[in-house]
Amino acid sequence: MFDSLVVQFVVLWAVIDPIGSIPVYLAKTIGLSPEDRRKIARNAILISFGILLFFLVMGQWLLEAMQIPLSAFQIAGGLVLLLFALSMIFGEGKPDQEIKIRSNLSELAVYPLAVPSIASPGAMMAVVLLTDNHRYSLSDQFITTGIMLSVLVITYLLFLAANRIQHLIGNAGAAIISRVMGLILSAVAINNILLGLRDFISQVSNTPLS
Repeated sequence: MFDSLVVQFVVLWAVIDPIGSIPVYLAKTIGLSPEDRRKIARNAILISFGILLFFLVMGQWLLEAMQIPLSAFQIAGGLVLLLFALSMIFGEGKPDQEIKIRSNLSELAVYPLAVPSIASPGAMMAVVLLTDNHRYSLSDQFITTGIMLSVLVITYLLFLAANRIQHLIGNAGAAIISRVMGLILSAVAINNILLGLRDFISQVSNTPLS
């Protein structure tokens, strides 16, 4: 039982990726007040929890009804993440960026923080697989929900610590980190796309002809 809990925590930690979400959070909250940053972090976590909970409860039924393969979600998520990574690398100047940020505080919590950074397609698929109705009981699914919530709480605490990091390195340092992390995120996005394509091609090649 304990080993199963550890495995689930590691899987959810990997797909939610709290550490990897910090650069996204820093890049999109440059120049904001600590109160606005906390508000964005809190809303992003709440929205992410709502999305993942929806997929935990309805995801399996939804995918089976629409006949959507997991690889399609992975490819779509990779493309969205790649577009955001490119915006981090080739983004607008700081003054223009700050104007847009201040006028869209509510939207920042949704995109790109909640989706696709925290509640990524990989995280959506993970909660569906870890709560498979054909394999896990209702009590097991409640335990998985608790583990998912614990990872999201840790993510929120890391976001609060990121505010202090931002204060130490300043806006210039955060801009440099944004460019570097954008390059890393683009590599992660390409990797997700390639893995999704590999899985899709494998599924097609293994499908018997009618």
